[in-house]
Amino acid sequence: MKFRPLHDRVLVRRVDQDEKTAGGIILPDSVQEKPSEGVIVAAGTGIKNEDGTIVPLDVQADDRVLFGKWSGSEVSVDGEDLIIMKESDILGVIEMGKKSKKK
Repeated sequence: MKFRPLHDRVLVRRVDQDEKTAGGIILPDSVQEKPSEGVIVAAGTGIKNEDGTIVPLDVQADDRVLFGKWSGSEVSVDGEDLIIMKESDILGVIEMGKKSKKK
């Protein structure tokens, strides 16, 4: 099944976090918090302005993002648990592997 979010919504897959603490203690599932980091699986086309033009989203598929702890709604697509949320629920994009240039 294919799923395409509408307007300013995105479909996010949570990224698994470590099951151990920094000290090496293994945490059971009952005490682990759900990660607030994920990868965008699909994104909508954007939201309409007052004049009718569509403003594209700032995020796209395969972007790694941070989102609020209670953001979005959990859905199951092809047996996989995903989250659908508005773009405004996303706190930021994690950019990995890029080096910053000093001036």
